[in-house]
Amino acid sequence: MIRKSTSKRATAIKICGLTMTSQARSIAEFKINAIGVIGVKNSPRFVPEEECIKIFNEVEKVSSNIEKVLVIANETLDEVKCINNRSTPPSVIQLHGNESVNYCRKLKKEFPIMKLWKAFRLKSINDLENISQYEKNIDAILLDAWDDKSLGGTGNRVPIELLINKTFKVPWILAGGISAEIIPEIFSEIRPDGIDASSRLEISPGIKDIKKVESLIREIREQD
Repeated sequence: MIRKSTSKRATAIKICGLTMTSQARSIAEFKINAIGVIGVKNSPRFVPEEECIKIFNEVEKVSSNIEKVLVIANETLDEVKCINNRSTPPSVIQLHGNESVNYCRKLKKEFPIMKLWKAFRLKSINDLENISQYEKNIDAILLDAWDDKSLGGTGNRVPIELLINKTFKVPWILAGGISAEIIPEIFSEIRPDGIDASSRLEISPGIKDIKKVESLIREIREQD
């Protein structure tokens, strides 16, 4: 579960873009907070429904406390209903498209138990201005890097200078080009409630280098 950080609370860790059940289990055993699966069909890390259920089942075997996050973009409310009715549904829906405040409000009303995270892609200070409108209708904010060709998983970094002294009313997660090597730099400037890593930990899209995953987790825990 992603919570607002305090001086005594560890930074939450989410590893995203998993495509293999065996890797999902291995990574879950590192006692992280969340594992993400991509449900965006044009993504190189897209996982179809049956495989997504298998991955989430594997995570559940390790710990029911690990959030099972499904990343979607610009889906209809009916499609979210279908997702919620799966045999092993996600515990979190992460919206990574151009979803409106009204859309988020409708989702929270229809699915009050399911957690809702909204991703925002940052290129300039202007991209932060509209986030406050969403905060009443979402459970966490995910800040990712801007790319004009892709919604995420690019390995690009968020300009962290935009986030110095920035606060939000809900927990916030930093994504975008995250690896063990840059954690000291990030934590010297800002303290997100959570860290989300994907492409910089990969051998190829959707296939993680477990040693890089372990190094990232160890670095975050040492910095906490």
